[in-house]
Amino acid sequence: MKSPSRRSKGAWPRPSARGLSLPKVLLGVVGLVLSVVLLSTAFFHWNPKGPGPLLQPRFPLDDFLRDLPGHLVWLAPFVMLQGSIIPLRAVQWQSTLRKRVPFRERYHLVAIGAFVHNALPGKLGDILRSFLLSRTERIPFLRCLGTVAVGKLMEFAALMMLVTLSLLGPFGSTLTRFQGQLKVAVSLCVGLVALVVLLAHWSLPLANALHRRHRFPRLEGFLHHVSDGLGSARSFIGMGKVLFYSVGPVLASALAYGLALHGIGISGGLFAGAVVLGAISLGQALPGVPAGMGIYYFVTSWAARSLGATPEDAAAFATLTHLGTVFSQAGVGAVSVYVRKIRIRDLRKGGSLAREAAQHVAHEAVEPAPQ
Repeated sequence: MKSPSRRSKGAWPRPSARGLSLPKVLLGVVGLVLSVVLLSTAFFHWNPKGPGPLLQPRFPLDDFLRDLPGHLVWLAPFVMLQGSIIPLRAVQWQSTLRKRVPFRERYHLVAIGAFVHNALPGKLGDILRSFLLSRTERIPFLRCLGTVAVGKLMEFAALMMLVTLSLLGPFGSTLTRFQGQLKVAVSLCVGLVALVVLLAHWSLPLANALHRRHRFPRLEGFLHHVSDGLGSARSFIGMGKVLFYSVGPVLASALAYGLALHGIGISGGLFAGAVVLGAISLGQALPGVPAGMGIYYFVTSWAARSLGATPEDAAAFATLTHLGTVFSQAGVGAVSVYVRKIRIRDLRKGGSLAREAAQHVAHEAVEPAPQ
């Protein structure tokens, strides 16, 4: 399809030809090997010190494949709950935006971000949806990225609250083994919230001070955009509003994993879904990590075994929740990618849209925001 001569919503320029460099190839190979090793832990036990073979199967693989269809009964509600995250997150996004953006626009951009996050390497979905919003609604990119950051932070806070409440349920005695990790996660959440609040309150005064002194124009422009993007974090009412709308997508995903745990026979598993979701969120927190699939299988299978599942059921849990998540979110996102006429190669790490996003970061950091 030929690119249009004029840019419009859903129309994007063709990427320039780019060759593969040796560092990219090496990084891809390392990421692939690491992902395979982590993924294999769901099915095999590594025994580097011996005695015995290096890889020992956790269970007979033929029995695993034969019993796998028996788990499909919980897969349908899992897929529906995971798919509901996209419209719920589109509703939440407006609570962080100053400008009123149509729900249809927010929905498509969140869906495209979900597609990039689940179907392409790099976990750059949130960055890409921020960039697409900046292009379609003419909002500075860093400002859009700040609104997404506040939303993700409030989702993390809602998740920590839900995990804490899970400790009070009938499965609380088993979940107490995760108290150490929970304390670390809660401390991290409190620290991030405090950092965002400080940036929201002090970035604009600092930018104005730099402007009066005619010093560091790049830092001044960056602080202006940060102040605009984190505007909802300047008041408890604004933060509370975002937190309220963040409960929906978190609760839907936690319930999906809870139903899956219940489906593999874990008593009280409905209350443990938030714990598994928290482990997944922490394991995949950093964008750009090339071993996302391996991390997912490692974390989900380990969490299920820790909660009492057999190794075979834990592997089925990891496999089917991964396939269900990809089918629900990447499948829905692929529809939005088609509707907006965006090519897949433009969305990949290193594609034209990713390169333009990086250029916008550099440009907006240099150009001071208007006073």
